[in-house]
Amino acid sequence: MSEAILSVRGLSKHFDVKRGTLEVSSKLKAVDNIDFSIMPGETMGLVGESGCGKSTLGRTIVRIYDPTSGEIVYKGEDITTKKNKNMLAVRRSMQMIFQDPYASLDPRMTVGDIIAEPMNIHNLYTPEERKKRVQHLLETVGLKPDHIRRYPHEFSGGQRQRISIARTLALDPEFIICDEPISALDVSIQAQIVNLLERIQDETGISYLFIAHDLGIVRHISHKIGVMYLGNMMEYGATEDVYDNPYHPYTKALLSAVPVPDPKTAREKRRIILEGEVTAPIDPPDACLFANRCSYRCTVCNEKRPPAVNIGGRLVSCHMYTMYFRAMRGGSDKPIFEDETILKI
Repeated sequence: MSEAILSVRGLSKHFDVKRGTLEVSSKLKAVDNIDFSIMPGETMGLVGESGCGKSTLGRTIVRIYDPTSGEIVYKGEDITTKKNKNMLAVRRSMQMIFQDPYASLDPRMTVGDIIAEPMNIHNLYTPEERKKRVQHLLETVGLKPDHIRRYPHEFSGGQRQRISIARTLALDPEFIICDEPISALDVSIQAQIVNLLERIQDETGISYLFIAHDLGIVRHISHKIGVMYLGNMMEYGATEDVYDNPYHPYTKALLSAVPVPDPKTAREKRRIILEGEVTAPIDPPDACLFANRCSYRCTVCNEKRPPAVNIGGRLVSCHMYTMYFRAMRGGSDKPIFEDETILKI
């Protein structure tokens, strides 16, 4: 088996928060103890509610943010503490598509200059070769070579995102973090961008970390999926396994909200409505962060954070499963379930 192109181990990113006139420092745990890996040619989807830390995780991996703790291993090399000046070669191979195509393109630069800028920074190709490569990249993403002389404001939102993708591909990266690249686009344009990313992956073998809110799109494009909640990974595993048989109560609630195109099936589908207050992300308690909104919660959920349990290659952070396996090993804790079918192992 080939080595993972990216391995994240215990990765955390905490921000200092000042409170009041005395400036008492608190910790905002945007990303907390995350583990996952991505293989060459593979797409990992990352989903969760707004503010759960998905974009922060992506920015920490590419070292826009310095991690608080943990490891980022890219192509067998630990890049966690690499200095900025030593990250140039890594950034040539690891790129990022940002969420807002309106904000990620310099309005004072032509499309040709925007796409050629990474090549200028890395001193690649002659000026004439750069021009030909820019035109080729524009054709690759479905635009015309003569668009090279236009400015970003002359394009639609979908076209701007295509320009962003062309710029990302300028250095022939092996891994791209797609930070909600379709959320600001019309539905028809979303499908075009997703198909474009899939075609590029088929042709080049590139790997993606695909961050999105649309669980339908994530299922279509991803090989495996991670479900985040308040900076923590609640469930992580193969996409079809997670979608067909979700384990974590939060994953169940998210998937229950996915629209179904068949009216009959939609009427029969049971929507799980989450109630209760969201746990404050600043100095969170040492307890299950989802406990306030979970219908399966019990005493232990308010006492300690659940560890991740490996169920046939699927990681789940829920006390129901830690108690289940402890009971199976002869421990004193007993599993507490309202729904016995939740454990289809």
